[in-house]
Amino acid sequence: MESLRFLGDILHEPNLWHINRHSVSRAFLVGIFLGFIPMPFQMLAAAFFAIWFNANLPLSVVLVWISNPLTMPPMFYFNYKIGAWILNRPVLNFEFQLSWSWISERILDIGIPLYLGSLIIGTLSACVAYLSIQYLWRRKVRSDWQERRFLRRRKH
Repeated sequence: MESLRFLGDILHEPNLWHINRHSVSRAFLVGIFLGFIPMPFQMLAAAFFAIWFNANLPLSVVLVWISNPLTMPPMFYFNYKIGAWILNRPVLNFEFQLSWSWISERILDIGIPLYLGSLIIGTLSACVAYLSIQYLWRRKVRSDWQERRFLRRRKH
């Protein structure tokens, strides 16, 4: 951990490592949002935002892998189509090429709708995940309490 010394005591924050309703729901918010954003070093960004939002760090980093080599093409194409629809632009037929010339020629035509759609879908998905975790966690705790109460009454 010598290489992380520059972070000081930040990594000693308990919520970064513990599993509780708040740290887990924030991890889903961070990880899923960043998983929908086409950018390099998503895991590094997830770690930064996990620390900033006091979310579970390992879970935040793992959740960005919802966008992986298998899921990226359909996810980002869907995001592009949503962005193009919102901007009232036609959906372009294109074949992606990993070259600077292709990217520089197409960045405005494809990049703006792609990032707009990614921000919208990422925000919606992250908020739904956050609220779902909050709801499901509370429901589980309530159910466990009711079960314990029932078992205590049965003993008496």
